Amino acid sequence: MAEIKITEDCMQLISQFENMTGAGSRDCIIDERNDRIIFVINPGDMGLAIGKRGSTIKKASEIFGKRIEVVEYSDEPEQFVKNCFMPAQVLSVTFEEDEEGETVAYVDVKPEERGLAIGKEGKNIFKAKRLAERQHSIGDVQLVQDDEDF
Repeated sequence: MAEIKITEDCMQLISQFENMTGAGSRDCIIDERNDRIIFVINPGDMGLAIGKRGSTIKKASEIFGKRIEVVEYSDEPEQFVKNCFMPAQVLSVTFEEDEEGETVAYVDVKPEERGLAIGKEGKNIFKAKRLAERQHSIGDVQLVQDDEDF
């Protein structure tokens, strides 16, 4: 597991989010470019974080003044990377080392869900890369190019 440095701002946000939702959070990223805050939620706490029909996460978004996104943590790097791409359906995640010895995660999604996995202006792939690096020391996350239709 990677050593995570959490800023004072993030510690305050995590504390507020936990008090508001009852969901345990182990990390957060403030993404100014996409005007959002991404929380890494403890396993099993997603229901608390989101609330009935999204009511809790909507309230948090209003209070913080930014879009709130949540990703469920997993000790398993493969599952964690899959969680980063939700709601896109990930078919597989494989890991290889590059020339510099960095771990690269190769993610395969259905062709029709590729746009969802990437996100507007690449925001979902950005989220996956940042969180995978922080949580599991994964140097890069790339979507597999697949010419085959499913």
